[in-house]
Amino acid sequence: MLDVKKFVDETEALLRRELQGNGIIACSGGTDSTLLAVLCSISVRERVTAVFVDTGLVRASDIENIRKLFSTYSLRGLVLDRSDRFFSALRGVTDPEEKRKIIGRTFIEVFEEIASELGAEYLLQGTIAPDWIESGGGVRDTIKSHHNVGGLPENMKLKLIEPLRDLYKDEVKHISESLGIDAVKQPFPGPGLAVRIIGEVTREKADTLRKVTDIVEEMVESSHGEVGKPWQYFSVLLPFRTTGVHGDKRSYGLTVGIRIFDSIDGMSGTFTKPSWSFLETLSTRITNEVPEINRVVYDITNKPPGTIEWE
Repeated sequence: MLDVKKFVDETEALLRRELQGNGIIACSGGTDSTLLAVLCSISVRERVTAVFVDTGLVRASDIENIRKLFSTYSLRGLVLDRSDRFFSALRGVTDPEEKRKIIGRTFIEVFEEIASELGAEYLLQGTIAPDWIESGGGVRDTIKSHHNVGGLPENMKLKLIEPLRDLYKDEVKHISESLGIDAVKQPFPGPGLAVRIIGEVTREKADTLRKVTDIVEEMVESSHGEVGKPWQYFSVLLPFRTTGVHGDKRSYGLTVGIRIFDSIDGMSGTFTKPSWSFLETLSTRITNEVPEINRVVYDITNKPPGTIEWE
């Protein structure tokens, strides 16, 4: 079992030692970057600014939650709307690896610009072990390039500090809980909804998927034990249309895949097995409340052979 006090003490010492100037924290509000932000608030608060970039690919609640995080830990924080820039950069792109790398590069461009304005020389990221392992890490095939690893440009101007890079997700949660941080929240990918939209990413598709995502999260979180506390639960927008019926009229609508997944560390796991009644209610709500969708499918693939995310 990881010695939490030893890890926290060593990380605080590392931050004070390596941060020889001002830095910015890439803060998404997820468990990893939240833990990093809290550790920075303890040890180097006066030298860091936490930056949340609204890519247009975040969930409806993410911006409100990040503002609460900044306020709770008295962090100097910025929320930047750069959605037009990200959608423009992703226009016409369908390959998932290219999406991830474009998003990673665009994040860095934004961070470098704000760092220049703030006089910051360092970028602090909540990168953990699965991020660089699945991105290749020099020791295995690239499964998928995580935007904060595989998407980093070679000529990045900022000096990188990654205090959590040897941790796995279960260790991050254990440390967070020990520090009184809410670690129940499910992981959310750094590239956001972009890797849950199969094919080209557009603002219209993101808006549709965000509505479905809200329904999935609400139903799972209010299921009263029906699906327990899954590792992740989300929807994926598929790149084709199928014939359906809305009311008495023919529809030619979109399809979403639902993924509810159990894991310990994110490296492997199994699909969750909710009741048919739960899945039927979920499907009915989605097709009734999001008229663009007329078909819902459920992903029954474990990891391996599949990854948790579809892209």
